[in-house]
Amino acid sequence: MSLQTTLLNPVKASGTGLHTGVDVNIELTPAPSNTGYIFVRTDLDDFEIPASAEYTSHCSYATTLLRKGVVLSTCEHLLSALFGSGVDNCFIRLDNIELPIMDGSSENFVELIEKAGVRELNANRRYFRVLKKVEFADGDRKMSIEPSEKFEIACTIDFPHPFIKRQTFDFTLSNGSFGREIAAARTFGFTHEIEMLRKANLAQGGSLDNAIVLTEEGMLNKHPLRFDDEFVRHKILDIIGDMALVGMPVLGKIRAEKSGHAIHASLVSKLLKTEDAWEIVTS
Repeated sequence: MSLQTTLLNPVKASGTGLHTGVDVNIELTPAPSNTGYIFVRTDLDDFEIPASAEYTSHCSYATTLLRKGVVLSTCEHLLSALFGSGVDNCFIRLDNIELPIMDGSSENFVELIEKAGVRELNANRRYFRVLKKVEFADGDRKMSIEPSEKFEIACTIDFPHPFIKRQTFDFTLSNGSFGREIAAARTFGFTHEIEMLRKANLAQGGSLDNAIVLTEEGMLNKHPLRFDDEFVRHKILDIIGDMALVGMPVLGKIRAEKSGHAIHASLVSKLLKTEDAWEIVTS
């Protein structure tokens, strides 16, 4: 039998929000079984926002949650780290509107989780098991999930850029695979997008320290890519973070092509509404 987990000790970090540019302090703390992930806005009298698809709001350049008018932005990289590290229950306390971007990947969050330690709880782990295929498409941007005894992602991206072009990566979540294969992949963007984002009051905290910035023929960053296919690996990181909003570990295989946060959210919504396409099982 597999037991639910939480953190062994509280752990703190601080940083800057990618889109808002605000300073933010976070603390990850242990939570009891069947809690899931709950964000706690300490600047708003400890207002709680569960990491649940029910509260998904805007999903353009980041995943945003909204509950009773209270917003929480750019939560996907931390959720990806928790989900990928096998942590089932956690309180995430923070004192601003957006989670810190750290280095643009999930690696710093994985290191925080390792520093805190993980312990088992006295409750069996519950799984969200997919029973039949569910698909969502918007033009050539598409995503599906189908039955599997594991959590798997087959992802393809295609950008007309010499560093990216067409990249495909197949990922299976197993012991330590997230930390080895996905966590270090950084978010990326293009120089031609920056002015548009800034006019929309986005990417205010963006820098070469927390994103790969691509020019027409290369990139502005001085340090090399962490993987030859870092871009598709980061897309998988985002998918994992958005799938964490299901609320428990998932047993299913995802296929994604040219997807983004809005596509991820649409698939999760359609999946949850298709009640004969899944069941909740106890390990």
